Amino acid sequence: MELRNMTLASLSVDGRGSYGIAASAVDRSDELYTYLRITDIRDDGTLNMADLKSVDDEKASQYLLKPNDIVFARTGASTGRNYFYDGTDGEFVYAGFLIKFSIDPVKVNPQFIKYYCMSDAYKGWVHSYNTGSTRGNINARTLGGMVIPVPPRQQQDGMVSILSALDAKIKNNIEINENLQVQTQALYKAWFVDFEPFGGVMPSSWKLSKFGDIISIKTNSFSPAKNPDAMLEHYSIPAYDEQKYPVFESAADVKSNKYILTSNSVMISKLNPDTKRVWRPMCVTDFAVSSTEFIIFEANIPAFKDFVFSIIDSAAFSDWMCSHTTGSTNSRQRTSPKATLEFQVTLPDNQTISDFCAIVTPMYDIIANNICENQKLAQIRDTLLPKLMSGEIDVSDIRF
Repeated sequence: MELRNMTLASLSVDGRGSYGIAASAVDRSDELYTYLRITDIRDDGTLNMADLKSVDDEKASQYLLKPNDIVFARTGASTGRNYFYDGTDGEFVYAGFLIKFSIDPVKVNPQFIKYYCMSDAYKGWVHSYNTGSTRGNINARTLGGMVIPVPPRQQQDGMVSILSALDAKIKNNIEINENLQVQTQALYKAWFVDFEPFGGVMPSSWKLSKFGDIISIKTNSFSPAKNPDAMLEHYSIPAYDEQKYPVFESAADVKSNKYILTSNSVMISKLNPDTKRVWRPMCVTDFAVSSTEFIIFEANIPAFKDFVFSIIDSAAFSDWMCSHTTGSTNSRQRTSPKATLEFQVTLPDNQTISDFCAIVTPMYDIIANNICENQKLAQIRDTLLPKLMSGEIDVSDIRF
């Protein structure tokens, strides 16, 4: 199959890249445009919607993304990270540390560029500009000169059809999970804050208690240095931020001690609690461990694990964490595990907790299953990508 070498600039509408607006982010507001920053883009090209901000600038509308635009991070450790905009994620104004190229659909299938920028070839190209004196800095001219081997249009279209179907399923699972997370949080608030199923009043048999009365904090330590041959199921801060999925890696590649997890564990990050990171680990291997930046809780009654998880996932618990931090106002604030023990919880009778868990546990299980399915779908996509890109798998004669 013949491939044509084309530059990114030659495949764009105006033949060049454009820098985003130089403006400060402000708190999210429905009255303002959503501001797309480097930190909102994950390594896999999807968006982290958890901490989106807005932009308040009279020129903001001039920097709105349009379908078939692709933006690239141009500086820092995330140089080369990119996001293809198809219009389905809402309106975005792109920030100054991003460079935009508007892909011309007449010259190439725009989503082919999206998938090329997920390939090992692209990552290798970025790496070549991410060393020495040019470390962590690629400008618009350099990006525009990037050479892309472009297959015939029929191959492009077939490849995009196959890979986009996988991505659509991944996105659908993410949307289902987000909806389920909203529902579980709403259920906890309805039952144990607003007491809706109980006439809006806390039953007289219930009591107010401290969180520390129903849980224990676990700090059992695992030493990778003493167990170098172990294959770890590693729950780390970066793994959570990327896909909420553990990294499976050799203990020999892990430098610091970790906390041991069990099937009864639930956890929340003590680091920078204004960015909420709550996890219900799967523990599918014998060596499930977590970063020591997490606080590990286990319910005193194991069957009430998801009642405890719903507590730490609540807005009130997040507010408590944020109001009990130590350290400076920079990027290294932490909440003391001991402080969480004092959080006040509504403690119902055991039957009510069991009834609540009977509702939310299947919902949490669906979330976990969807995350696992997305990992498998992403692996299939990433396996097919180079084969479709090179024409090793020829789909040019297939009509979709």
